[in-house]
Amino acid sequence: MSAGRHLAGAHGAQPVRVAPGASGTRVTPERGDRLEAAASVLALLADRTRLALMERLGRGEADVTTLTEACGAARPSVSQHLAKLRLAGLVTTRKDGRRVVYALGHGHLRRLVDEALNVADHQLGSLPPHD
Repeated sequence: MSAGRHLAGAHGAQPVRVAPGASGTRVTPERGDRLEAAASVLALLADRTRLALMERLGRGEADVTTLTEACGAARPSVSQHLAKLRLAGLVTTRKDGRRVVYALGHGHLRRLVDEALNVADHQLGSLPPHD
């Protein structure tokens, strides 16, 4: 599905309206809100530990112990990062007995993290850009 089709037609989203302005186009309030929300998601993912947590959760649900081992950070730090991700709605939780199991909020996040890591692979491996 193309990005334009997805943005305008999925999840009940309305097409982005851009009105002409002095410098060509101006950002409408709806688009400004959307950009702000996207910037907030990217800011949360701009932390190495949180990115590692999201990458691991992209492979499936996990508890704090598993996530601590996967990202190599101290358990209290992992718990704090998970709390931030949960409050932002990027991860969900469910109880499994006494354990709390974490999962990604939706598939878009897995794909976003995967693409960020693909960009890193290209930069580190001096790979040519492609579509």
